[in-house]
Amino acid sequence: MDIQTLKTFFMWCTIINGALLVLWAIMCILAPDLVYRMQSKWFPISRETFNVVIYSFLGLFKIVFLVFNLVPYVVLLIVG
Repeated sequence: MDIQTLKTFFMWCTIINGALLVLWAIMCILAPDLVYRMQSKWFPISRETFNVVIYSFLGLFKIVFLVFNLVPYVVLLIVG
């Protein structure tokens, strides 16, 4: 596998996962009640616990996105 293929792969991974991250953050900011109502139908959870869980997962996803998508893509751009 050459560097150009890896660059293309990480570019699309970064774009897709970045879009998911932005969409998730926008949903949590603009429609938190809708997200809570949808999730509480499937899982009985209090609102306070839900807030802690959803923002914890959002932060975890952001860290994973940066470490496993954005950083390798930037490194490949610098190296290539």
